Amino acid sequence: MKFFQRLGKSLMLPVAVLPVAAILSGIGYWIQNTAGENVVQAFFTAAGGALLDNLPLLFAIGVAIGMASKPDGTAALAGLVSYLVVTRLLSPDTVAMFQGVAAEDVDLGFTRIQNAFVGILCGLIGALCYDRFKDVQLPAALSFFSGKRSVAIVTAGASLVVAVVLYFVWPVLFGGLVALGEWMVGLGPVGAGLYGFFNRLLIPLGLHHALNAVFWFDVAGINDLGNFLNDTGTYGVTGQYMTGFFPIMMFGLPGAALAMYLTAKTTRRKVTAGILLSGAFASFFVGVTEPLEFAFMFLAPWLYVVHAIFTGISLAVSAILPVRMGFGFSGGFIDLVLGWVNPLAQNPWMIFVMGAAWFGIYFAVFYVLIKRFDLKTPGREDEETEDLGGATGSTRFTAQAAAILAGLGGKDNVLELDNCATRLRMEIADVSKVDDVAIRRAGAAGVMKPGGRSVQVIYGLEVQFVKDAMEDLIAGRVAPPSPAEVEAVEASAAPTVGGVATATVITVRQPVEGRVVPLSQVPDATFAQGIMGPGLAIEPTGSVVVAPADGTVAHVFPTGHAVAMVLGDGTELLVHVGIDTVEMQGQGFTTLVEVGDAVTEGTPLIEFDPEAIRAAGHPTVTPVILLNGGDAELRLR
Repeated sequence: MKFFQRLGKSLMLPVAVLPVAAILSGIGYWIQNTAGENVVQAFFTAAGGALLDNLPLLFAIGVAIGMASKPDGTAALAGLVSYLVVTRLLSPDTVAMFQGVAAEDVDLGFTRIQNAFVGILCGLIGALCYDRFKDVQLPAALSFFSGKRSVAIVTAGASLVVAVVLYFVWPVLFGGLVALGEWMVGLGPVGAGLYGFFNRLLIPLGLHHALNAVFWFDVAGINDLGNFLNDTGTYGVTGQYMTGFFPIMMFGLPGAALAMYLTAKTTRRKVTAGILLSGAFASFFVGVTEPLEFAFMFLAPWLYVVHAIFTGISLAVSAILPVRMGFGFSGGFIDLVLGWVNPLAQNPWMIFVMGAAWFGIYFAVFYVLIKRFDLKTPGREDEETEDLGGATGSTRFTAQAAAILAGLGGKDNVLELDNCATRLRMEIADVSKVDDVAIRRAGAAGVMKPGGRSVQVIYGLEVQFVKDAMEDLIAGRVAPPSPAEVEAVEASAAPTVGGVATATVITVRQPVEGRVVPLSQVPDATFAQGIMGPGLAIEPTGSVVVAPADGTVAHVFPTGHAVAMVLGDGTELLVHVGIDTVEMQGQGFTTLVEVGDAVTEGTPLIEFDPEAIRAAGHPTVTPVILLNGGDAELRLR
């Protein structure tokens, strides 16, 4: 169930844009039917359709971001790649080439391959490939494609396999549902009810189009939608497969939205109100139900089944009663007004009577079920603590992050946040609010203010965890720690660059060929002033960083520009290739080891391109720092 809750929350990102798109499309549709086609109508229709017509694509991107272990643009790209590969391979034109037939002769199912199910499936593929391959290390010859660059490539390969499976499975499912719909036609009102039930139930799979083709169009000779719009049907009959949607879309789902709002946690009602109110408006006004349905479809799947049952009952009851109405777009207020004067419309006023009843039924049933079974509808989801590489919302990293944010003048004072191997790099709105003493008290080794709005907090090798925790606190993904937790961390905190080395003079092999220079000559105050710790620097003539002694790889920065080791005597040593080379985002660097590797003296750790560093405008001077050196002296041999 937790998987479906995460999936439901992932869909909130793309769903949030749908109400506006639905309203724009509705306005365009209304103008077209009242004033004909014109520039204004085309503008609104195109603006809304840009999103509604690409809903599966939005789902692929949103699910990839939301289901990945961390919200990363690489995961979003992977979801996009997967969707493009699958839908292109299974498009009617491509399938026609595979089968050697004309595009119009391919199976009807392939004309509906761009659907919500495929979008969600591709998003899951992208998220899975991101989590599995974002840290993969390839051989040196292929190192450019290591890490995150490999994700989209692997995703494309995985999507090829999925496309092959869907090539055989999808038309069978689609054709089976068409046959099911043709069987339902002969069941009268019961068949209308079954159609309404399966129409909603199949929306997550995108297979509802198969049934729509039977009942709304001319696949089985019914053509309910076309006959109503063209006034070519039978009064009292035509419209029976559309009428029941109006009370549900205009009244039932808004009643459900009210129930979900009133049962949401008090602290989340304000946020929840936005998606529920806009979704209810889109459902009533235009008949676009996806914003509301996808809001609880995966968070509370059994509640969605209840909604599908209610839709079936509504269509069955409407088929029995002397009421008929149709639509050209969907079962919303706009189509109701436009269809009111259609000669085939029968007692359309009854839709409001049925609607009032369905509003009460939806509200009461949803409210009781949500409260009785503690269903995780919007605003009631379980609190989650994000995976912060071993740190959760209750650990010292979150407490330290909160203390550092306070020392920076509060989260609203932080405009940009990033990190390199050992320090936080930030752009601050008002630097005068930065409290250096408070930040050091939180466990930082020092604070640097290079100029302008830039502020750097020197933390240590675990800086990534603190940065992630700060991002979660700023975004509201985790609850702030209590004052007592922050005070406890401050009371026990010491500068986190390490403990104390066991020797006063530490001699190791020079990690890269070149000329040794004093640390004071490094054009970076953090290194030059010894804030990170004592050490030396090297003007490199070589291009390979090797292990200066036997030890264990403690940290390798993702961009490959720095590596830290713990030597056999406990000494923590950092080799930082160049200055500000984190900005190169891995270009020109190849990591040859992984965290936790046991290495011997001389083992290659990093390969780098000095010319690429210079071309990027960065100094190549390479500090070698004793992170826990205290007053120790570093000597290179």
